[in-house]
Amino acid sequence: MAPKPLERFHLDRLETPIGTALLVTDLQGCLRALDWHDYELRMRQLLRRQYGGFTLEEGPAPDQITAPLSAYFAGDLDRLTAIEWRVGGTPFQRSVWGELHTIRAGSTMSYGAFAARLNIPKAVRAVGHANGANPISVVIPCHRLVGADGSLTGYGGGLERKRWLLAHEGVTLKS
Repeated sequence: MAPKPLERFHLDRLETPIGTALLVTDLQGCLRALDWHDYELRMRQLLRRQYGGFTLEEGPAPDQITAPLSAYFAGDLDRLTAIEWRVGGTPFQRSVWGELHTIRAGSTMSYGAFAARLNIPKAVRAVGHANGANPISVVIPCHRLVGADGSLTGYGGGLERKRWLLAHEGVTLKS
């Protein structure tokens, strides 16, 4: 059996109100990862877990990714749905990420309610782990999952970014 070829990705940066976003795209122009400049090592680890070997070369992200992201940060919250993305991961992770993508801007859901929505109410921890391994921050809106009491829980890009993203989307947070 021939070895699997290395995935080839491009890395670009986008300035946002909450820091520099790292955009990883494939050669077909699909978003493969979105993380933050201060979490680049974590992003590379997630890519390695999902794809094994890969190359990451500096290169511009396509306008069909940067324009909707810029529009989102400017207040057009529904533009993220226009971004084409692909993920590796396990079948379970992909099912969690696909369902996360359906949580609308301006709303949140507890991890328990989300697990129940996936018809696996006892798998709250597994859902939390899959959520934490999400490689495409913001576009796959892992920030919209909160604690059972509505409190902010972990976010790969830091709780201050999660707080900003939710406030930007109109979510009223507990003090």
